[in-house]
Parts: sequence; C-alpha cells; structure tokens
Amino acid sequence: MAGVQAFDEMGRTGERTRALYGKVAHWLKETPPELLASRRAQAEYMFRRIGITFGVYGDKDAAERLIPFDIVPRLISRAEWRKLEAGLTQRVRALNLFLTDVYGDRKILKESIIPAELILRNPFYRPEMIGRRAPHDIWVHIAGIDIVRVDDEEFYVLEDNARTPSGVSYMLENREVTMRLLPDLFARHKVAPVDDYPDELLACLRSVAPRHDRGEATIVILTPGLYNSAYYEHSFLADKLGVELVEGRDLFVEDDQVFMRTTLGPRRVDVIYRRVDDEFLDPMVFNPESVLGVPGLIGAYLAGNVTIANAIGTGVADDKAIYSYVPDLIRFYLSEEPLLKNVPTTRCREPDGLKYVLERLDELVVKEVNGSGGYGMLVGPHASAAQREQFAAKIKADPANYIAQPTLALSTCPSSFEAGVAPRHVDLRPFILSGADAVRIVPGGLTRVALKEGSLVVNSSQGGGTKDTWVVDDFEDEA
Repeated sequence: MAGVQAFDEMGRTGERTRALYGKVAHWLKETPPELLASRRAQAEYMFRRIGITFGVYGDKDAAERLIPFDIVPRLISRAEWRKLEAGLTQRVRALNLFLTDVYGDRKILKESIIPAELILRNPFYRPEMIGRRAPHDIWVHIAGIDIVRVDDEEFYVLEDNARTPSGVSYMLENREVTMRLLPDLFARHKVAPVDDYPDELLACLRSVAPRHDRGEATIVILTPGLYNSAYYEHSFLADKLGVELVEGRDLFVEDDQVFMRTTLGPRRVDVIYRRVDDEFLDPMVFNPESVLGVPGLIGAYLAGNVTIANAIGTGVADDKAIYSYVPDLIRFYLSEEPLLKNVPTTRCREPDGLKYVLERLDELVVKEVNGSGGYGMLVGPHASAAQREQFAAKIKADPANYIAQPTLALSTCPSSFEAGVAPRHVDLRPFILSGADAVRIVPGGLTRVALKEGSLVVNSSQGGGTKDTWVVDDFEDEA
C-alpha cells in the first residue's frame, strides 16, 4: 500500500468531482477567499468562547490548547455509512464476547487462536475479573474505533479504543459550529443528525443499571479532575446527559454500595461512566497511592451493586497486538467473515516479523502495542536515518512491545487555509454504544485531519485538527 497516491474523497486534481461532493465543490468555488477566512476566524472565536480545549501533558508552555477546526465538512454517503455501521456493530459484538471469554472459559486460548501470553501477561488484563461477568456481558459500553479510507470502496480499521475513548464532545461541538457558520451549505444537504448522542448514551447506561427501575437509576461521570487533558469533555457530557460530574472524593462505599455525597445527604449510585484508568479506580485493589478513585469501589462492583462503564479489564481488548487478531475473533465468536478489514499488521514478537520490520523500517509505521495519542510510534518514511536507528534499538530490546503496519495512503479531504483550499489526510472515529438492549451508533463520528501538508499524523496532541462529518444522501453531480 505504501507509495500509492492518496484517494481524494472530493475528487483528485484534474479529475471529475465525486457526485457526493458536487454541492461542496460548487460552494467552495462561489465563496470568496475573504469569506472563508472570516468564517475560519469566527470558528476559532466560537471555540475559544465555548472553552473547548485539551491538555498536552509535558508541555507547560501549551497546557491548554484549542484543537484546530477545519470549516470544510467531510461527507460520507448513506450507502457507505451502512457498510461502516454493520462492520462496527460486528466488531464491537466480537470484542464483548472476547472479554467475556478471556475472563471466563478462555475458549480462545484453549483453541490456540491467540497466544496465551498475549492475554495473561498483558498489563491491562485484570486478574481480579477472572471468573467474573460484566453486567449483561457488556464490557465495552462506549467504543471509539478509528477508521481510515484508502480508495473509493475500501475502509480499514486502524485501531480499537475500548478503555476510555475520547473525542465525542468535539463531534457534537463541530456540528453546532458548522451549522451556525455554514447554514447555506448545510441547507443544501440532507445531513443525518448527531445531536441525539447524549440521549443514546444515557439510554445505553440506564440499560445496564443493576436495579430494576432503570429509569430512576442514578448515573455519574467520574473524572480525574480539572487537570486531566479531557476534562472539558467530561464536564460537557455531564451537562448534556443531565448527570453529576464527580471526582473520587465525592463518592464513598458502604455495605458494598456506592453513594454520592449531596447537600441532601447520601444518594446511591447505580452506574459510573468512568474516565479514570483501571489502576486508579480503587486504592484498596490497584494503586494504593491513588487519590482519584474510591476505596471499596471494586468490592461494590463485584457484588453487582454498581455498573462501571467501560468495565474493568477492557484494556486488553484495545492492545495493538490483540488488534491484529480481531478478524480471527470475529470468525471464532460469530462464525462470520469480518465486514471491515484490519490494516495488515506484523507482530515484532514473532522472529520472522521482527526480521521483516527491522529490514523495512524506512517503509513502515511502527507502534507500541499500548501506545496512544500518536506517541511511541515511528513513521518510517518520514523519519531520519538516526531516528530509525534509535527506534530499531528499542524494538530489539523489547520486540513484544511493537507492531508494524504499511504506510497507508490515507484518503484526503479539502481543508481551508489562508493560502487556499488544499487536500489533507483524514481518519474517522465513530462512537459505538453497547447496552443491554441494543447497539447504537450515531451517523458519522469525529473526523481528525492532519493539517500539516504531507503529514499522516492526525492526533490532536501531534498537531492535528478536526472537522465535521456529514452522513448525507447521494447526489447527482452538479459540479
């Protein structure tokens, strides 16, 4: 796949604009550059006014940043979305069955589908959950699965995020800002709504409440606090869901039940949507120095008196080494062929794979199996010889910690800059909600865009931005 020209989702230079983008192409042609510049400035002002920021750890000079927003929306047809929706639903079903199994009967290990050490030695595998079942066998209530496109037909899954996936606040705010700034373009399309995501999330969380009267279930969002990089999103979601945003000190456990401190006295909590990693949830079980969690929380969870979303131990399902086996998981648990392909992945833990990767570092993208946010990775074609040499030493020292993939020619979408409109590489993070009653996916998701020319790194922490994602009806070509 390396070296292939990127698929331009609007239409390559010199070629006919794709019918889907006909009205966008016409709008860009008729909109003066100074008006685009004005709307870019308005978008930045609106995001600053809203206060939607993210933190960058280790960068004291930029502790709070705006994620750059590109005003030109990305379009996906309804037919394309139906394919994605079916593939995402299938994938999350398999991940939930996998987690039920690896903490239960371990059939996947007995059948040697996955090497046992990839599970049992995984840092995110929680022995405390062995022999335990998540309520309704739902472990991954909220998943963010990263999708990339390489041509007119093919989408690939790049990564599974099954612990505490972030970014949904940007999906919702991007739509709000786009509707305000581009009402003329929005009115020309029939765009599927995303603003019902909070209602869908609330329904999902209520469906897994341990008490029978789920309509009255008390739901809270547990945040590490103000200084967490995603704190804005935590407070945003609490406001949209109409639930309390709490820190560990706001909760306590008594008789294996979780209570929230309120001005009217203790109130029992049924569901905790946690944005705190496993190891900090309960100092009595995990990290004894944690001040972010709640002493006794795991006891209440194991007693069945509170539901934690996502469930404890889900991290083993978004390990990048496990990712490479997900097509096998789908076949094993569902007896179905995967509807969405994985990016071809080489595991450095295997001697032949290690040799292959070390010989082709200048061609591959190499990632830490537990890395995130664009950190701990090498984009071989864009790295210097010295950087590749340093990374090779890391791989040799701990081969099991790395996987490698070809440098995909990620698709591009038009983006607006001071110098004009130009294509930039993008990916997509849809958000999949799994409850006791249904799997829910709002149409679209968060499109992340690599704003630097030629860059393939879309992560906000590495200089990427976002844009609104429109799932729309197909149109006759009007360009």
